[in-house]
Amino acid sequence: MGETINNIKAILDQIRPFLQRDGGDIEFVEYIKDKKTVVVKLQGACSGCPGAQMTLKGVVENVMKEALPEDVQYVEAVAF
Repeated sequence: MGETINNIKAILDQIRPFLQRDGGDIEFVEYIKDKKTVVVKLQGACSGCPGAQMTLKGVVENVMKEALPEDVQYVEAVAF
């Protein structure tokens, strides 16, 4: 599972600059293997942005599913 988490973090590192350009960011929270779910926290401008869900599902989730089809099916955001 460590390799999967490293791959997830590497993908987030590739996506991060696009979010930072708009004043946002993304943080890895956890990977739930049995649900094939990556949990992230959207930060900065992304945390309250009306387009955050579209970015999360349309960009982050699609990139994860394409890069790691055996390991990731969903990306969810949490707020704390």
